[in-house]
Amino acid sequence: MAYFYQVLSTFILSYVGLVLGIMFTWPSSTLMIFSSANTTLNRIMTEGELALLGSLSSVGALVSIPLIGFLLDRVGRKPCAIGSALTPVTAWAMISCSNQVEVVLTAVFISGLSSGIILINTVYVVEFCEENIRGSMTGCIIAFYNIGMLVSYVLGGNLEYQLMVLTNLSMAIVGVLGLFFLKESPLFLLTKGKEQEAAKSLGFYRRLKPNSKEVQNELEALKRVISTGSEECSPEEEKLNSGTKKEKLSMIQFIRKSRCTQRALLLCLTLMTASIFQGLAILQVYAEPLFAEAVPNISANVCSIILASVSVVFGLVAAYLTDRAGRRPLVIYGSLAAGFACVLLGFQIHMHWAPHWVTAVAIYFFAIAYILGPGTVPFILVGEVFLPEVKSFVAMLVIEWTFLSYSIILFIFNPLVALIGLGPVFYMFAVICFLTVAFSYYCQPETKGLTMDRIQDMFTPRKGRPIV
Repeated sequence: MAYFYQVLSTFILSYVGLVLGIMFTWPSSTLMIFSSANTTLNRIMTEGELALLGSLSSVGALVSIPLIGFLLDRVGRKPCAIGSALTPVTAWAMISCSNQVEVVLTAVFISGLSSGIILINTVYVVEFCEENIRGSMTGCIIAFYNIGMLVSYVLGGNLEYQLMVLTNLSMAIVGVLGLFFLKESPLFLLTKGKEQEAAKSLGFYRRLKPNSKEVQNELEALKRVISTGSEECSPEEEKLNSGTKKEKLSMIQFIRKSRCTQRALLLCLTLMTASIFQGLAILQVYAEPLFAEAVPNISANVCSIILASVSVVFGLVAAYLTDRAGRRPLVIYGSLAAGFACVLLGFQIHMHWAPHWVTAVAIYFFAIAYILGPGTVPFILVGEVFLPEVKSFVAMLVIEWTFLSYSIILFIFNPLVALIGLGPVFYMFAVICFLTVAFSYYCQPETKGLTMDRIQDMFTPRKGRPIV
């Protein structure tokens, strides 16, 4: 029963990621409508406005992530989640009430503010889930985002525009209501000195009484993690806090002095950057136009729905495998397979050596390989490898960089295709995939099932250890 409540709570939190996936993929099904003479808006969108339609949500994400990172340790995980879930409600309400191009673009920007749920999920889920399901549950946000993609493609291809917007608004409202079921993170409550509330929260997620021995023992373990001045601190924490009595280090000071935090940050930033520039983000946002160009004899909408379905299924498989196969093998073998898929895809688009259906198969194989490893694991690592003192702040930095990279690749994709062609662009993606394999093989430690102290020990510099 305890696992059921932890899984249910994770699904409720990840559902906001589903709503986010709908909005981020929405341009794929509306791009052609808004640029045609039969547009549902007050006028046809210009080329610049069409570019903004696909990228403003990422700009909204860049704005929201630092704000959420600031608020997570001040107002709590649950209020931040509710606030993030309210932004798509506002956005869809604006779109449903107006057909002005400017209002729609503003709404897309506002919807991007809900991207903070990825940071919230990364921090929140790790703090209420038990270690043996921690990886799978943290990966659920990616699976739900992929479900949102599927829903967006299906609705866009089968519903009239206004009905689609109202359906999306209703789903966003459901996401807000579900969050009221959750309890605040027990770790956050302990950091605020609210021990009784922390015991109730932990009891809720473990389905035990707050005064039970199991809950009290786990609370004591959490206290040892966050009490940097105690004798049972990790060696890294003792070193950082030696010589200081009551004065706490600032976030920047902590990072500058903590070698293990620096190494963990380097690992996460590198894997996140590689993940984005492996190229699946391009397929997700521009799915229908890409399929229309690469597979002209097959319905682009049908191909997009199949892509989203594949993403959903293998996103769930990836979440399961992270606690079975491990994080490191998934990144290595997933990136290797994705690299070969990009080479095949680039060669097919460039040389047209096989029937069009081969292009579709290569795209699907690429998506599967990507989702099983490099598309999922980096988000799990962000929730695992940092100390509680800096987790929210450093996770904010990593997620912020992720969305910045996402915006960059969307911005440069069309000019790059015009300059060198679609096929060679996939050759570039392949190179990044193979570089990711090398980096993960030499620098990524395995964190499956490890406690926080053990993970920190793996990042502590020792003679003969690799960079990370």
